[in-house]
Amino acid sequence: MRLTGVYQRLVRADRADQSGEDQRATAYNGTRQLVANALQATGDQVVNAKTVLPWLFTALGVPSGLIALLVPIRESGSMLPQAALAPWVERTRRRRYLWVLGAAGQALGAGAMAVAAAALEGLAAGVVVLLALTAFSLSRALCSLAGKDVLGRTVPKGERGQINGLSTVLSGAVAVTLGLGIRLLGGDSSNPIVLAILLVVAAGLWVLALLVFAGIREPDLEPATAEETEGWAGQSARLFRDDPVFRRFVLARGLLLVSALAPPFVVAIAAQAGGGGLSGLGPFVIAQGLASLIGGRIFGRLADRSSKNLMTWGAAAASALIAVFLLLMLVPSVRGSWWIYPVTYLLLALIHTGVRVARKTYVVDMAEGDQRTEYVAVSNTAMGVILLVAGAVSGGLALLGEEVALVFLGILGLAGVVVSRTLPDVSKG
Repeated sequence: MRLTGVYQRLVRADRADQSGEDQRATAYNGTRQLVANALQATGDQVVNAKTVLPWLFTALGVPSGLIALLVPIRESGSMLPQAALAPWVERTRRRRYLWVLGAAGQALGAGAMAVAAAALEGLAAGVVVLLALTAFSLSRALCSLAGKDVLGRTVPKGERGQINGLSTVLSGAVAVTLGLGIRLLGGDSSNPIVLAILLVVAAGLWVLALLVFAGIREPDLEPATAEETEGWAGQSARLFRDDPVFRRFVLARGLLLVSALAPPFVVAIAAQAGGGGLSGLGPFVIAQGLASLIGGRIFGRLADRSSKNLMTWGAAAASALIAVFLLLMLVPSVRGSWWIYPVTYLLLALIHTGVRVARKTYVVDMAEGDQRTEYVAVSNTAMGVILLVAGAVSGGLALLGEEVALVFLGILGLAGVVVSRTLPDVSKG
């Protein structure tokens, strides 16, 4: 009863139709998912491809071209296999164990990154970390699919969004706390051993998360049969061939990657400009946390008004911000000022929050029922491919300098403005 009271204070909903037994079951399962998601979100702040890992690469002397691959591998690995994994998830009776398997893979990936940070340097360290990040991201894809399914099975409508929202708020709070700790205690050295220790702690958090999640009590439902889950590849191909609005949305979403791929280059330029000490990483982690804390509520309301316009303005804002940042880098006194980098990062993180909320809202509003599920899975898989291509191109350009890669991403954003404007407005207004 005590757990039920705590849960109902955190997650508010109309429970008039729930019996006392149902309320206790929901509180038990909902609390476990909230704790597990919060532990995972906390680990994510350490295994962060936009802040911690670019800083680690700079400290280890990893070539700039590999820095450009961090975000594409992290994001594409978690999206690319989703269309293929969906039938497997649907044919599994106890789906919480798939989440447990994915969490174990993330723990192993974080642990491998820690070993590389402590024992290797240069190109070798970069390659090992990228391979570990690949395994980490593929495991995350399994957690993403199975987690949503378990949530839908064990928590009623009206409470699921609050669980996700609380996890996001906790993630932002943890990021701010972690960033303050790094800023105050990190010192002026760029010793990667400290980051290796943080990665070990992150691996431990995923172990705790899987132990918590394994205790969820799922209802005994019959899984789908093999016949019911066949043909995803053909369906995906037909969707791209026959649905021009969906095809245009995927193109626009790919061009909106400017706000996702640009932040690591800002972090790398900051580390090279004299902020290589570990304490210099703190403001970026804090900025990421602040974007999570304040961005969701603001942009959520704007997306409900017009997700199309929010995507369009987000792409325009990201490209404009990159242009201003690159112009300021031409001024020696500004380039040597530490504040320009975390401020730019914060603004990019806020813009990316808006773009992310907008495209999620758009894909939900543009379809109904099973078509919506198909849109999400197929668009995520397509984005995995696009991310790898964009990452490879920007990585090659980064060999000429991070600024060159940022110019390329800024141009992508401008193209995203043009394509986004051609989308139909699917919001209520």
